[in-house]
Amino acid sequence: MITVCFILLLIGCFMCLYRIMVGPTPPDRMVAIDIMGILVVGFCALYSIRTGRDFYLYIAITWAILSFVATLALAKFLEGRSFDE
Repeated sequence: MITVCFILLLIGCFMCLYRIMVGPTPPDRMVAIDIMGILVVGFCALYSIRTGRDFYLYIAITWAILSFVATLALAKFLEGRSFDE
């Protein structure tokens, strides 16, 4: 079952890569990059389940936090505001 989940996440990664490369607008690309971060968190969680090591869950949590902060910064940049506002 975990192998099927890995394959589905991999298909989602390829779909996000397509949207990042072809995306018609910068917000579309931003959403695809955010979804790609969520998929990486999913990969880390599944790998943690498969190996039984909690170290990969720490990586997943860190990646999720960094992805959230990066999405906020990119959204603010695309909106045209500075980081002080």
